[in-house]
Order: sequence, then C-alpha cells, then structure tokens
Amino acid sequence: MEERMLLVSGERGRAALEGLMRECGFSAVRAAGSGGEARRLFSEGGFELVLVNTPLPDEFGSALALETARESDAGVALLVNAPQADAVSAEVEDFGVFVVEKPFSRPMLFQSLRLVLASRRRMLGLQRENVRLNEKLEELRLVSRAKGALMRVLGMTEPQAHRALQRYAMDRGIKMTAAAEEFLRKAAD
Repeated sequence: MEERMLLVSGERGRAALEGLMRECGFSAVRAAGSGGEARRLFSEGGFELVLVNTPLPDEFGSALALETARESDAGVALLVNAPQADAVSAEVEDFGVFVVEKPFSRPMLFQSLRLVLASRRRMLGLQRENVRLNEKLEELRLVSRAKGALMRVLGMTEPQAHRALQRYAMDRGIKMTAAAEEFLRKAAD
C-alpha cells in the first residue's frame, strides 16, 4: 500500500506495530510516541491513515483520534484493550473512528485497516460528488437569476427567457452559465 500512515504508540509495542505495518504493506510509516508528538507530525499533513495504540503516555488517545477525524480526511483507527473497547467505540464511532480490540491477530488488524482505508476512499468520493453537485446547483441558480431578470425586464415567459439565454450562449460559443453571467453584468450596468 502506498498510503502514508501515522502510527501513534507509546514505547511499549511501537516497534512491533511498525514491523507489523510494514509486513501489511504500509511502506510510508511515521511513528509518534505521544499525542502531542502526533499532533505536531499530523500538522505536516499528507497522512491517509492514523493508527493510535491506546493508552498513550500523555493521554488515552481517543481525544486525538476524534480531533484527527474531525479536522482531516484521514482514516482513523484506535487499538483499545478488550475491557474498554465497547465504551470507547460508543464514544468515537459516530465520528468515523474505527476501534480494533486488543489483543488482535495480524489478519484481523490488516483487514480492519483495509476497511478504514476503503471507508476513507468512499468518503472522499462522496465529498467530490458533493462539490460537483454544489457547483451544478450554483450554475442553476445563476441561470435562474438571469432568466428572472429577462422575464422582469423584457416581459418574457420562462421558456422564452431560457431560449434567449441558450441562443445567446450558442451564438457566442460559450456555456449557458457564462451567458447568464454576461447578461446579469449588463443588466446591472
């Protein structure tokens, strides 16, 4: 995997987790030994996955996971001891943080991290689609404003105003939104 990963773990277990991540195919692993160090490294940006091995020396780690999930598009997973896993999961799962119960097997951890990354890719796709739809909605609003102005100023019906904008755009070889912008700019003068 070519995803950049931030591994956050106290001294105990960090070397083993780093080795396991490399075995799982993560080649770009940065390690932090505390929540504070992780926040500094994370501010550099560019991490697709953050794995927090709780507890950390300076905090438990769930607050770090929540901050990371809220402030970035990185996939976030928490490794939590079995007795605490359900309570921590209830606290963080609504924010997209995955909880992996310790102890875990190598295949279980690898599959969990693949699910985190798959969810991240899906979320990014939905975000791109949302941006595209918002742009389309803004274009429709612009054309609608121009048609409304044509209807008010020239007494056209909505279909007539629509055809007039289409004709104007075709005659000039521009998009309908550009025609609407030009008309609104001229109408404001």
